[in-house]
Amino acid sequence: MHDLRALRDDPAAFDAALTRRGGEPVSAQVLKLDEDRRAAIHAAETAQADQKRAAKDVGAAKASGDEAEFDRLRAMVAEKKAEVTEMQARAKALDEELTALLLGLPNLPYADVPDGADESDNVEIRRWGTPRTFDFTPKEHYEIAGVIPGMDFETAAKLSGSRFMLLSGGVARLHRALAQFMLDTHVEQHGLAETWTPVLVRDEMMLGTGQLPKFGEDSYRTTNGWWLVPTAEVTLTNIVNGLTVDEGYLPRRYVAHTQCFRSEAGSAGRDTAGMLRQHQFEKVEMVSVTHPEKSEEEHARMTACAEAILEALELPYRTVVLCTGDMGFGARRTHDIEVWLPGQNTYREISSVSTCGDFQARRMNARFKPADGGKPAFLHTLNGSGLAVGRALIAVLENGQQADGSVTLPEALHQWLRGKTVLTATGELA
Repeated sequence: MHDLRALRDDPAAFDAALTRRGGEPVSAQVLKLDEDRRAAIHAAETAQADQKRAAKDVGAAKASGDEAEFDRLRAMVAEKKAEVTEMQARAKALDEELTALLLGLPNLPYADVPDGADESDNVEIRRWGTPRTFDFTPKEHYEIAGVIPGMDFETAAKLSGSRFMLLSGGVARLHRALAQFMLDTHVEQHGLAETWTPVLVRDEMMLGTGQLPKFGEDSYRTTNGWWLVPTAEVTLTNIVNGLTVDEGYLPRRYVAHTQCFRSEAGSAGRDTAGMLRQHQFEKVEMVSVTHPEKSEEEHARMTACAEAILEALELPYRTVVLCTGDMGFGARRTHDIEVWLPGQNTYREISSVSTCGDFQARRMNARFKPADGGKPAFLHTLNGSGLAVGRALIAVLENGQQADGSVTLPEALHQWLRGKTVLTATGELA
C-alpha cells in the first residue's frame, strides 16, 4: 500500500519510480479518484448538516402553525436524507475503487536499485568460495547414483501429479537434517526467535503481505476459503497485523520452518527436471519487523544470516542486487543469493532477502509508538529465505558428488546426521 499524502505531494516522483519497475504512470488516476472520493464525503457531510438543521426547524414550523413552511422543511429533510445516502454510497464506491487500484500497485524501488528489465540486468555484489574442479563430468542431483534410490518422481506423480517429490532413506534424512541445521544456526548464532506457524491462512493475511489481490493464481486455496501459504513470510509478518507496538518491542526477528505451496502459474516448461521447482517444498524463512531507521542495517544483517548458512555448508555462492524489473511485488530492494550447482554449471537462486519499507505495514495497519511519545508510525518489514531446504539439498548433493556415485557431506551437517559423513552410491548414510 502506498502513502497517499506522499503521492499528492510529489506525483511526478511516484510515477517515475513506478516507471522504473516497468509500470505505467498512475498518479493522475489515483489523484482523480482521491479528489472525487473526498468531494463525495464532503457533499455527504454537508447534506447531513442541512438535514439536521431542517429537522430542527420542522418542529418550530409545526408549532407556529405554518403548514406551508412545515411541508417545505419536511420535504427538504427527505431530500437531504436521500442525498446523504447517495453521496455516502458514492464515497464508498470510490474508496473501494481507489483501494483496489492502490493494492494492485507494486512497491517503489529505492534509488540505489539498478534499473533493468530482467535477471540479466541484476548486479553482482560479491562472491564466496571457489567452485570445485571435478575430474569427471558432474551430474545433476537426480542423476547421481546414490540419490536415485531416495528420489522418486514416478510415485510422486502417481500420488499428486507433476512437480511433486517423494524422498526416502538417506536422502530424506539429509533433507531433514538440513532444515534442522538451518533452524538451530539461526536461533543459536543469529538470534532469531524460532516460531511454528499455521500453513493455512485467511484472505486478510495474504492481502497484508501482498500475495492478494494480484497474485491469487500463484497460490492454492481450499474449498472453505483458506490459502496454503507460499512461504512463512505470510504468517510471520502478519504477527503484527493490526497492532500498534511500543518502540521497545523492536526489532522482532523470527524464523520458521514450514511446508510451502505454490502453483507456479506461468512457469510451465521451466525447471521441470529434478526437484528445483516444485508445487510443495520446505523453506526456513526469516522475517524481521523493525524501526524504519534500522531497516537498512537489518537488510544487510539478514543477508549475512542467509550467506552464513551456505558458508557453513561450504557451498560457493554469489550475491546479487535485483534490478527494478526482476524484483518481487512487495520489495524496495532485494538481494538474491545464488548457490553454485556444478550439474548445471551455473549459479541458481537459493534465497531472496528483501526489505519492504512500510509497504506491508500499511496494508496490515501495523505501527509502533515512539519512545519519545510521538505520533504512532508504520513499522518496516523484511523477509528472506534462510534457506530453501530443497535447493540446499540439491546443492549439497551436486557439490559433494564423487565419481563412484556417492556424496561426501559437509562437516557442518555431521552432528545432525549422528556422525554420518557420506551418502553411499547405494543411497545409504554411512
